[in-house]
Amino acid sequence: MKEEKKIIITKIFNNSDIRALWDKEIDDYYISVIDVVKALTESKSPKRYWSDLKIKLSVEGSEVYENIVRLKMKAQDGKMRITDVATIANIFRIIESIPSKNAEPFKIWLANLGKERIDEVFDPSIAIQRSLDLYKNKGYSDDWIARRIKGIKNRKELTDVWRDAGVDGPIEYALLTNEIYKTWSGFTAREYKQYKGLRKESLRDNMDNIEIILTDLSEETTKRLVEKNNPNGLNKNIEFAKEGGVVAKIAKEAFEEKMGDKVVTKNNKLNYSYVEDEKGIEG
Repeated sequence: MKEEKKIIITKIFNNSDIRALWDKEIDDYYISVIDVVKALTESKSPKRYWSDLKIKLSVEGSEVYENIVRLKMKAQDGKMRITDVATIANIFRIIESIPSKNAEPFKIWLANLGKERIDEVFDPSIAIQRSLDLYKNKGYSDDWIARRIKGIKNRKELTDVWRDAGVDGPIEYALLTNEIYKTWSGFTAREYKQYKGLRKESLRDNMDNIEIILTDLSEETTKRLVEKNNPNGLNKNIEFAKEGGVVAKIAKEAFEEKMGDKVVTKNNKLNYSYVEDEKGIEG
């Protein structure tokens, strides 16, 4: 049975009461700025502290100030009240502006993350090893990890083929991927994640073996069709993305007929479930 688990942002702040709401449209959390300020400062009036800091950010022309959003979130009295919120990335940028000893550990942590990424530029094997360790810590087997790494390589080969075929960057890659997924599974990538109860987690990390096999089949077929037919531009590549999806769809239907089970299910690898706010995001 799945257990409830607070989102990671609350753990980062030592389990302080940090209000957060998931926005499906942007695939990210909105975090209460006041709650973060309260957790990291010794101010008796975190609202006043944030008000002064917000003025400072505005005067400095900070992009963080421009990205502050005002939404209704549940207050201590149980009522929905307007408050300032920010995405996770902007929350960390706000932390960098807080001159408090309590914020120093987070600044050091962020600095270390930056150093790690720079080290990985000089020695990419560090990034690979870090990924292997993360997957092992999550309980994935060595065989699964090997297949996952191969899948990442195959995906890169597909996007390289698309790039050479005149497809313009990540947004168009995502559009073509949705055509593939929609054709064989009935879901776009985002819909597939939502069906499995995922948020920021990787979809492929939460597929079972047959789902991964069909995903790989659809993308490998698409890659070979593009290499063979040399289409140019997004619209012409959509046709072959759909054809790649059709091949996997045929295999899926044959598998389901023989096994009597559905391939695409709500099963995932999470050992927790998200608790949705009844009223969600307002504003």
